[in-house]
Amino acid sequence: MNIGICGGTFDPFHNGHLEPVLAARELMEWERMIYVPAFRQPFKLDQKTSSGHHRFAMAILATEAIDEIFISPRELDRSSVSYTVETLELLRSEHPLDTLDWIIGDDNLEKLGEWKQIERIFDLANFVVLARGARREDVPGQFRARVTAPMKRGRHGSVVFADNATIPISSTEIRRRVRDGQSIGGLVDPRVSRYIEHYRLYREAQP
Repeated sequence: MNIGICGGTFDPFHNGHLEPVLAARELMEWERMIYVPAFRQPFKLDQKTSSGHHRFAMAILATEAIDEIFISPRELDRSSVSYTVETLELLRSEHPLDTLDWIIGDDNLEKLGEWKQIERIFDLANFVVLARGARREDVPGQFRARVTAPMKRGRHGSVVFADNATIPISSTEIRRRVRDGQSIGGLVDPRVSRYIEHYRLYREAQP
């Protein structure tokens, strides 16, 4: 099985989190896609977020119509800084023979060498970069030899580019719009919009 995995804060979960992944699904031949909301992201330790309960619920609402998508609470359940390597250790133990693809945006490439136990991550999974026009030269030098075509990747160890359009939506902008009383129609699933309204999320400023 080919499994695509996407981690993030998802505060809130919006169309920019979903549509690029669905656009890459056929190319990458993902039979299952797993979103993993982070408890606290290591590169965003100073960022205040909504509760894990709310973020998990919004991810469920936004994806429940797609049978191949699962929302994993494993990082929220750990209630500690969310390191990709720890999540992948668990996923690899559950899927020893499957291809695991950790999905990132091209804006994550620059700091790839700063990820905790990056070489161990490559022992566990591939990185799939969602980007428009990204090139091998955009990958930090120590990882360029790992760049591989999608159909040539193995179960782990590669960097693959899925050349698809990104969606110019940010969670920060959505939170600002809610705080300012502006519409978020078209940016999030309608069920997510109703959830935000019902629980009066984002009425106060967040970083």
